Amino acid sequence: MKYSILTIALLLISGITWAQGTIEDYNRAYGLREKFSSKLIFYSDVTPQWVEGTDCFWYVRNTPEGAEYVKVDAGEKKRTPLFDQKRLSVALTASTGKTINPMQLPIRGCQLSQGLDTLRFVYEGKRWCFDIIRSKLTDEGMLPVPPKQKHWMERDDEKEGAPVTSPDGKYVAFIKNDNVCVRNVATGEEKQLSQDGTMGNYYSSYIYWSPDSKYVAACRIRPTEKRYVYYVESSPADQLQPKLHKQEYAKPGDELPFKVPCVFGVEDGKRLIPSTELFSNQYELYGPMWNADSKGITFEYNERGHKVYRVLEMSVADGSVRPLIEEKEEKYVNYPRIFRCYLNDGKRIIWSSERDNYNHLYLYDRATASPINQITKGEWYVREVQYVDEANQQIYFSANGVNKDEDPYLIHYYRIGFDGKGMKGLTPEEGMHKAWYSSDYKYVVDVYSKVDQAPVAVLRNASNGKVIMPLEKADISKLVANGWKAPEVFSAKGRDGKTDMWGIIYRPSNFDSSKKYPVIEYIYSGPGDQYVPKSFSPFNGYMSAIAELGFIVVQVDGMTTSFRSKEFEEVCYKNLKDSGLADHIAWIKAAAQKYPYMDIERVGIFGCSAGGQEALNAVLLHPEFYKAAYSACGCHDNRMDKIWWNELWMGYPIDDSYKACSNVENAHLLTRPLMLVVGELDDNVDPASTMQVVNALIKANKDFELVVIPGAHHTMGEGFGEHKRYDFFVRNLLNVEPPKWDELK
Repeated sequence: MKYSILTIALLLISGITWAQGTIEDYNRAYGLREKFSSKLIFYSDVTPQWVEGTDCFWYVRNTPEGAEYVKVDAGEKKRTPLFDQKRLSVALTASTGKTINPMQLPIRGCQLSQGLDTLRFVYEGKRWCFDIIRSKLTDEGMLPVPPKQKHWMERDDEKEGAPVTSPDGKYVAFIKNDNVCVRNVATGEEKQLSQDGTMGNYYSSYIYWSPDSKYVAACRIRPTEKRYVYYVESSPADQLQPKLHKQEYAKPGDELPFKVPCVFGVEDGKRLIPSTELFSNQYELYGPMWNADSKGITFEYNERGHKVYRVLEMSVADGSVRPLIEEKEEKYVNYPRIFRCYLNDGKRIIWSSERDNYNHLYLYDRATASPINQITKGEWYVREVQYVDEANQQIYFSANGVNKDEDPYLIHYYRIGFDGKGMKGLTPEEGMHKAWYSSDYKYVVDVYSKVDQAPVAVLRNASNGKVIMPLEKADISKLVANGWKAPEVFSAKGRDGKTDMWGIIYRPSNFDSSKKYPVIEYIYSGPGDQYVPKSFSPFNGYMSAIAELGFIVVQVDGMTTSFRSKEFEEVCYKNLKDSGLADHIAWIKAAAQKYPYMDIERVGIFGCSAGGQEALNAVLLHPEFYKAAYSACGCHDNRMDKIWWNELWMGYPIDDSYKACSNVENAHLLTRPLMLVVGELDDNVDPASTMQVVNALIKANKDFELVVIPGAHHTMGEGFGEHKRYDFFVRNLLNVEPPKWDELK
């Protein structure tokens, strides 16, 4: 590669070695995935499969010799082969005519029978059954063609439900001419129960029978016109001419259907259509669900704007509606995070809420519509409930932040009583835990790791967390021998000077602390989750390879992200442009203070989707710190993006905050190098969102680069875009011309 005298002078002045960004660096970056492959790690990836009704589970050991199928009897503390792999390979070879290596069995979807004597699996589109005792293999035929799945943005019109038979078997309920009807099974006589269903206000085909078979419940639905996004596929594989695609896609502010839960008596002719006063401004209405005593139905109401969420009960006696639980928040009720369990006693509900600034569990009394007690409490966060043991009044759940002397995002597992007493940690070792319980919750398989600690798998007693037997400890010696080094977990104070922000730092495999390295931040921020990896992985697709070109690559969870506290996350409200960037900047500066080889005069940033929005946002609003941005498939204007994400975080109705957060509105502020990337068939974020930024930049006479990937959906850029991203940062942060593409391996 040739460099001008001026380029070399600039590199020497900036303290960078002129070798960075060379052909060798690129080839090393592209070869890193194989060099740091998970195939070099053994005795990891334990994914246990418990056998229902037994104390046994099985999993696949990835040994140096290949995949070994093993069975563990937890009661006996004994591990044995799951089946004779040589005999299965011989039988499969005989049946298919293909040579099958017993340590590389190409089988998937394995299911072990409750008797532990039969293994069913899928191979080459067929179902197979292997008799483990007799080593007999049976071909059970081709897999059925799976039904076409609806796109996740398609709204269910509730018109395709099948007829529903009553619990006593005497009646079948169904929809006819938009109304609820029943048919007497014995006589065939039909009866229309509702009278007011029309095409514009029809009854849902999802009909629910009361346990005593006397009533049916169904929602009357007033539909709305749907919005669609259109895509032109420029280069289809099966024809010369382009194709037009159409996708249902509701956006913020769009009208939504309105539902009214109604109850009809099958024999007494009762028709109960309630007042909608308590559920009048709907984002969504969930249910209904019959109470066990058949005296009422329960449903949930999510108010438009998400400031109110109610659990409601409607009486079958008179159709009156009362709230059982009500959540009210000044900013938003984080409804996707709500856990609920309607207990079988019909008297209590377990409910999760962030009302005390953290996500915790509460026990509610249905009769009084008030909490009996708060079950979990403290400056930590309930993540998931795995099991509610009503018989023993116990809850099994996972949480982060309980252990104050470790990374607050690390998940552990716990057990606690309904009364909030006797909380017991079941997975005490420091690390990110993933647990699988036996069907009777006597045992739990626990796999834990950290980004800098290889996975460990153990079998525990699910009551007290004691280790019954070790299972596996990952061997990463070959990975380390290949030059792998773990990313560094780094924490530093955020914008407020007191709250720790947690992130990771990736360095090149040939890192030299005497050199200066520009910094690249990979960003996916904002509410809904936390994004910095916490579990072990030998290769990070977005961060590992690009570091090889001569960069320090970082990622951090700042304010606006989840699982620290409600207050920590709510910085995002009507303010998605914040992106936690003030915390990221403070964190990167703290890292550079500790590590002077990090050159924070040259910081770049890249991301996709919300990360694409945030990467562009960074150079528009913080150009003094971020000097270049690669932005892929960004939701650049929240009015253009999907309804659920944006109305939850940006609010409803649409107001000036949407405009203030728009990269389209702020495009004229661009002063730094920018590469925009979009897939022409992006069905997650409307591609027009990127093109509207392009339009605004052109009108503002701004220089930028645009990469459109034909046929691509929601993407960081695929292989072509990855190479463009590498070149973009090499050119704009290393200040050298990248190698010619045809010079690379």
